[in-house]
Amino acid sequence: MEKDVQILEDVTIRFAGDSGDGMQLTGSQFTNSTALAGNDLSTLPDYPAEIRAPAGTLYGVSGFQLHFSNSDIQTPGDSPDVLVAMNPAALKVNLKDLKKNATIIVNTSAFDAKNLKLAHYDSNPLEDDSLEGYEVVQVPLTQMTMTALESLSISIKEKERCKNFFALGLMYWLYSRPIEATLEWIDEKFGKLPLIQEANKKALMAGYYFGENTELFTSRFHIERAKLPEGTYRNISGNEATAYGFIAASVKSKLPLFLGSYPITPASDILHELSRHRNFGVKTFQAEDEIAAVAATIGAAYAGSLAITTTSGPGLALKTEAVGLAVMTELPMVIVNVQRGGPSTGLPTKTEQADLLQAVHGRNGEAPVCVLAAATPADCFDVAIEASRIAIKYMTPVIMLTDGYLGNGSEPWLVPPVDSIPEIPVHFVAEGEEFHPYSRDENLSRPWAKPGTPGLEHRIGGLEKAHITGHVNYDPDNHHFMINMRQNKINKIQQDIPDLEVRGDQKGDLLVLGWGGTFGAITEAVTKVTKTGYNVSQAHLKHMCPFPKNTAEVLKNFKKVLIPEINLGQLAKLIKMEFLIDVESFNRVRGLPFKSSDIEARIIEILGEQK
Repeated sequence: MEKDVQILEDVTIRFAGDSGDGMQLTGSQFTNSTALAGNDLSTLPDYPAEIRAPAGTLYGVSGFQLHFSNSDIQTPGDSPDVLVAMNPAALKVNLKDLKKNATIIVNTSAFDAKNLKLAHYDSNPLEDDSLEGYEVVQVPLTQMTMTALESLSISIKEKERCKNFFALGLMYWLYSRPIEATLEWIDEKFGKLPLIQEANKKALMAGYYFGENTELFTSRFHIERAKLPEGTYRNISGNEATAYGFIAASVKSKLPLFLGSYPITPASDILHELSRHRNFGVKTFQAEDEIAAVAATIGAAYAGSLAITTTSGPGLALKTEAVGLAVMTELPMVIVNVQRGGPSTGLPTKTEQADLLQAVHGRNGEAPVCVLAAATPADCFDVAIEASRIAIKYMTPVIMLTDGYLGNGSEPWLVPPVDSIPEIPVHFVAEGEEFHPYSRDENLSRPWAKPGTPGLEHRIGGLEKAHITGHVNYDPDNHHFMINMRQNKINKIQQDIPDLEVRGDQKGDLLVLGWGGTFGAITEAVTKVTKTGYNVSQAHLKHMCPFPKNTAEVLKNFKKVLIPEINLGQLAKLIKMEFLIDVESFNRVRGLPFKSSDIEARIIEILGEQK
């Protein structure tokens, strides 16, 4: 029957099911189609922490949230408008997050006695009144998938695994998404398995036509293209953007790129992505442990490469002594920390911002490094280039902080023209030049000499070195001098980075100061409250050590400063310590990104209700 088409401005959808139900694949394919449809979007994949939690249990629920719109958006959405629940556990885990009157599409085939018991339901929520207030659409996804594939000579298990494509096809129809890209992806992915290829395509199309023909839906929805700046866009995750940023830095510096890494959630995708780009001369080394990874990276820096190592918080802890060695040897390298919930193993698949103090201060002795933090998934590209530039120019380790939310999340990225990315100057000492390993240029950077160059033989290492000559030196005054020299070099970076910019009034009642992945939620919250008449401004730090030189001036222009962080106030501590300025902390450490509504409520609490 003919269906009405309703025009929406934006919608937030969450796919949820067992970790074996393909929810990440379903979400990523829906995301790609949404990007092709020209909408702005933001995603939040949510992986279960248990590697192999029993099927049907609450601990095994995997989710993927997508917010897409006809205008510029900043977050993956506070609360879903639509939940696609593949089993009772997925419904139970996610129900509390839904908006009032949200639509719930449930796979009724999974609501049997066994799965209800595993999800700790005493009664079937589809039959009692527990879902009152929601629009519940009951679809036997598994059963209909099996029916659609009954003519194919594949196993029952293989047929059942196609149910996520049935659900995906249904959602493509419901939200007027293009389906062709996913059909092409199935051909490419399963081309060598023709029966599986056919099964997935059949399931996808069966779900699409089910939406068209069923009477469960009287309407479908359409979101117009977003009005974004002209250019070439692609959907990109933070980890992909980080990898591409380092490739760009390698090209712009004309240095070979070396990545020494040990796989660790949620940073492993950077290793995986860079390993695919040997055509750019990228060398990836998967080490046996974190210490070997960072040690190999130091060796690559010594040999004249753009040297990178990637990890998460626990891995950075293991790399700490070697980072101190890189400080002492004054070699350029970038350490990427895709932060996750801690301490110890903590929450491996969840996000957090609790490694800032570790990055700034977490080494023995006076071992200063530069610290940067990316603000969005796409911003990881620019910050990777900036980290590489600073490391090379100042001959220092640089720590680049992202987090699980940024690394796994994605958004449209305006691909920059190659010519718009500045060159990164590199100078190696040449044969015949006067050379001392610890002489200094105007940036206090020591010279970079490739080993094996005649006449430039030298030694470096972890013992304190004499100024200029680089000889091992235990003189107290020399140690004091070198300690200050290395700190002053980091301080000099402050003259080479942009000022802290303020969005909104340059003076006022309240400044919301953020860093890292809180950018989207803060931006959305500040935008909403200023539209209702509040005097609120926003600033976001990317250079965490050293801070931009105008930071104190900016902060002192506001009566109050609010700092939302996914930790217990680490930036707030640094601001108080550095500038003796009182700030208000707003902390949520739940393994999840901030909701903009939480920050909005905190702003109103601070400033009071509008009269």
